[in-house]
Amino acid sequence: MHTPSRPEDLDHPERLWARAAIMAMADAACSARTEFALDEDGLWCHSTGAGGWWRLSVFDGGRAVFCGQDPDGSHTHVGGEQIDFLAGGPDWLPWDLLREDADGNLFGFVYWWEDDAWRRIPYPEEMREDGLEGAAPWAGSHEEFLGLTASSFDVPHVHERALAEAVDRFAALVREGRADTAAVTALLTGPGTAEGRPAPRVDVALDIATRAGILA
Repeated sequence: MHTPSRPEDLDHPERLWARAAIMAMADAACSARTEFALDEDGLWCHSTGAGGWWRLSVFDGGRAVFCGQDPDGSHTHVGGEQIDFLAGGPDWLPWDLLREDADGNLFGFVYWWEDDAWRRIPYPEEMREDGLEGAAPWAGSHEEFLGLTASSFDVPHVHERALAEAVDRFAALVREGRADTAAVTALLTGPGTAEGRPAPRVDVALDIATRAGILA
């Protein structure tokens, strides 16, 4: 990614949604207290470490919004003034939700997708980093997505490569519109996924996958 990040650093919103849904599905199934949520506002990660967060929302007409913050990397003020990350945003943005975020100084970045491209405000020259890479490195990297998802299984390091390969195969099924209940179950209960830990909650994963629309 560039520093600070640029719109071209983000992959297509359909790929982002699939990755986010898979990460949420795996984490909810394997963690006692998941940091992910799926509601009417989109797919969330409430904590990416040290209080960071992101949210991906998709809308009719092929539009999307990706926003969040990395407390260690996002520069939210210039000259003592809070940066307006919503300046010049289009009318279709979920303004009530975004203004609430902005009032809480929760933004380090806000990107919106329309007319087949990601867009954001022009950053001030003093802006050194917006925190996108720290909060959501997977947004521009399939490899980062695979590693982060595999880590949700919390199994010994020896299995990480095999888990990443299993996640990659499942992601391919999602892209092809062929992911189903059996594929989710196979991903979460395959060899090594439950070693030394409670069995994954497949029903929770299936609920998220269904509501996210990634199952055939």
